[in-house]
Amino acid sequence: MARPQTIHICSQCGFSSARWHGQCQGCGAWNTLVEERAPAGGANGKGAPRRGGGSAQGVAPAPPVPLREVASTAVERLQTGIGELDRVLGGGLVPGSLVLLGGSPGIGKSTLTNMALGNLAGTGHRTLYVSAEESAEQVRLRAQRLCSGSACAALDVPVLAETDLDVVLDSLAAHAPAVCVIDSVQTLRCGELSGSAGSVGQVREVAAALMDFAKARDIAVMLVGHVTKDGALAGPRVLEHLVDCVLQFEGERERPYRELRALKNRFGSTNEAGLFEMRQGGLVEVLDASARFVAEATRAPGSVVLAAMEGSRPLLVEVQALVAPSELEQPRRVVSGLDRNRLALVLAILGRHGRVSVGGHDVFVNVVGGVRVEEPGVDLALALAVASAARGVAVGGAPRACFGELGLTGELRWVGHPERRLQEAARHGLQDVIAPTGSGHGACEAPTLREALAAALPVAGSRPARAAA
Repeated sequence: MARPQTIHICSQCGFSSARWHGQCQGCGAWNTLVEERAPAGGANGKGAPRRGGGSAQGVAPAPPVPLREVASTAVERLQTGIGELDRVLGGGLVPGSLVLLGGSPGIGKSTLTNMALGNLAGTGHRTLYVSAEESAEQVRLRAQRLCSGSACAALDVPVLAETDLDVVLDSLAAHAPAVCVIDSVQTLRCGELSGSAGSVGQVREVAAALMDFAKARDIAVMLVGHVTKDGALAGPRVLEHLVDCVLQFEGERERPYRELRALKNRFGSTNEAGLFEMRQGGLVEVLDASARFVAEATRAPGSVVLAAMEGSRPLLVEVQALVAPSELEQPRRVVSGLDRNRLALVLAILGRHGRVSVGGHDVFVNVVGGVRVEEPGVDLALALAVASAARGVAVGGAPRACFGELGLTGELRWVGHPERRLQEAARHGLQDVIAPTGSGHGACEAPTLREALAAALPVAGSRPARAAA
């Protein structure tokens, strides 16, 4: 059988060529030609649909329909049996959807998908695990490690060790699973293209073929993806546009905690986050992370508890800071779990409006436990931790919780869900939470950064913040 004709298209200017060239002959850019299938009418594009007046075959276009007349059907989601994963997905897997799960090597992507398939198989759903990186024996060893007893549903999951896309699609058609895991999408290869597995053309063709097949057969497909050294998903950006949901599995391999976030979700919110702990037997859901972080919080200078929000769930985490004299001309600013630019902004506000200058000192900030916080409510906790470390004085009544966004003029601004943050702090015995004005009953309200510092680190002559009525 003759190999289908392919063309190479420049991703910069759209120039097409029958052969690959290192430099595009149209715009002169280097390494921008990507191999793709030729149009149905050949490389010249003959036979393609016309841009007006219907298609080339004379079929009339479908008329537009008002949204109120579009039929809406209830979709029954597939529960994976992992509460944190289901919550991030928006309630479970949607039949016919594509979910892309990315994360650094060794973070636990394969472990998480094995656990999900095992739970689905235990509830009577047909599953399939396609391993394009590991052998079937290696997948079985992982499943045995995840099993706690002799009767383990993970060992009943069918596995296919294959890298050819056509073989995988034939297996999906024959087995007809409800949920399928592809580990990983960068290692599958389409035989109709000459590029190697993982190239831009291959990843795009493989993802498009899996998407068409999954939506036609109502199969929920979870694609495991590689990441670059910067932590971004590897491959073309079109891969993230094709799938319905993009999940990022974050954490440090040396630390036990893992965080699952949704970067894109067509069937739910992208504000949710799931927390896991890696143990000897696999991943374990952390249902009450606040209790663990508060119990480990210290009373030393530079420590403060942040009442944060991870989606719809409040979370108490400890923020630690260390300020030391610098031996360098340009002092270091080292951050773990926070945005480095956020630290620079808070240090500038702290020096201008809080009278705490650390210009000649190294500043180290860490969110304990390997958790990453990406919300504006972390500003006040960051400022209090640095001020406490710089003065060498512990926050009064530490561990003490706080939250709030800092404005450039030194004011403390309101953040979302203050009542839920206060309830979470009170549940763990943290009273007089330092918060912006209007946060509600139980908060020690401070309208400005200076008053918040006076409440947390009282000094002679300072005016304490007022408690909410």
